[in-house]
Amino acid sequence: MPTTTAAQRRNQAKTEYDAFLAACPSRALLARISDKWVALVLAALAEEGPMRYSALSRRLAGVSQKMLTQTLRALERDGLVTRTVTPTVPVTVDYALTDLGTSLQQVMLTLKGWAESHMDEVSASRNQYDAAHASPVRS
Repeated sequence: MPTTTAAQRRNQAKTEYDAFLAACPSRALLARISDKWVALVLAALAEEGPMRYSALSRRLAGVSQKMLTQTLRALERDGLVTRTVTPTVPVTVDYALTDLGTSLQQVMLTLKGWAESHMDEVSASRNQYDAAHASPVRS
């Protein structure tokens, strides 16, 4: 069994978690947290605190029931959200950020805030690009 130095182990660890590499598991996590609905669910839970499914659904205008369910299940699986079932009539289900999810809270709120505050600039840039790259009309 070959021995490795501490520097070699550090370099190997860096390679194992390099999102620029196709096989890196952190790439899948990056893809998950950069998903539109994931970002919005995390931001909503960060701003509002624990929420019921129906409240999340109302907060996230346009999300389908299927997509919200899939998103919440994936976030629960990744350890970013907890699902708490309270045996009432009808059953109450609350979703909340875990400590791991909370550690991502500021990043998600910053990203959401950036998108909201720079949308006018992005729209202007898109319009300018589209005008410059419009295909000529053929008769």
